[in-house]
Amino acid sequence: MELNTGTEMELNIDMINEDPLKDIYLESIIENPEREESIQQKHIALLVIDMQYLDAARGCGVFAETGKSGVPPEAEEYYFYTLENTVIPNIQKLQKLFRDQKLEIIHTRIQSLTKDGRDRSPGHKRLNLLASPGSREADFLDEIAPIGDEIIINKTASGVFTSTNIEYILKNLGIDTLYVCGVYTNECVSTTVRDASDLGFYVNLIEDGCTTVTEEFHEFTIRILKDRYARVLNTEEAIAELKSKILTKGKN
Repeated sequence: MELNTGTEMELNIDMINEDPLKDIYLESIIENPEREESIQQKHIALLVIDMQYLDAARGCGVFAETGKSGVPPEAEEYYFYTLENTVIPNIQKLQKLFRDQKLEIIHTRIQSLTKDGRDRSPGHKRLNLLASPGSREADFLDEIAPIGDEIIINKTASGVFTSTNIEYILKNLGIDTLYVCGVYTNECVSTTVRDASDLGFYVNLIEDGCTTVTEEFHEFTIRILKDRYARVLNTEEAIAELKSKILTKGKN
């Protein structure tokens, strides 16, 4: 049995680290001309995930008592620093653009149907995660709360597509392209992005419009989703793209 030389081993490692399906995904999902047409035709929605007092507010919900959330204090501080200084301001910018252009904004939140949460998913029961109707935990953060007739979808699982009728709603609205933001990057956001992509939606993930409890989790999740399940943009890129395509379309 012959052993590979050092050079051969390096080549093999490079091949392992290279995504063999990268070009196929880029062509079929990311660079698909139908994606751009969908944006120009305004078949788009901003999907804001779980920006509520249960999981996105200091001193409330799962973070009611520091040190008892299961998240180390330094990770908790990272989460809220990025949330308050980057994510919330960026979501506000996106909401303003979508509202100004009269485009759909859809808000998801964790909320049970019942006060005692008996309808929750098995996963949320095991985690003792409960936001009952009318509770503070179920309230959206004031700074980015729904206004007017914006759609709210309640769920008791990580993925909104597997636990609600959101696909039916989006199809009724004629929407096939989503701009996704919210929390947590590696949990509810990731699950939603993957499910939406599998169901045929064009997904745009706003990388500075979401966060989680560690930078490593956030960056790793973005790297996994990028150009495979979603196109990844930052807030300024998304706004510039939308203004260029939607405002131009409106003038024609």
